[in-house]
Amino acid sequence: MPSINPSPDQLAAFTAKVADDTPLLMLNLLRFQAQASYPNGSIHAPCSGREAYTRYSQTALRKVRGVGGEVQVMAAAQAALIAPADEQWDELLLVRYPSKAAFLSMLADPEYRTATEHRTAALADSRLIATTPR
Repeated sequence: MPSINPSPDQLAAFTAKVADDTPLLMLNLLRFQAQASYPNGSIHAPCSGREAYTRYSQTALRKVRGVGGEVQVMAAAQAALIAPADEQWDELLLVRYPSKAAFLSMLADPEYRTATEHRTAALADSRLIATTPR
């Protein structure tokens, strides 16, 4: 089953488990849809999943920087050597945030929240895994 957006339970578990002042590296695994799936009646022109993700990224990257974060790695996935056969990814990102609070403040930003419509339309599946640098 595809995982595109965090559920309220997942956000609550993240909030409870991760210390407030802990720097984070968020691992993003992305699989794009061939054609973005905007809701019926959307004002957005039809486009590929990659193009819809680019629309999202125009706001998201600005908001990441606005909370003191930075994209540390952006890479095209080539081949999964250890993974279930049906788990293939197009792209991965490692994004550093100075703290859990910084990440959560970005998620709550109204402009960011509006931009997530493009992310949702773009993706066939995704993973977002919070990690802590050692």
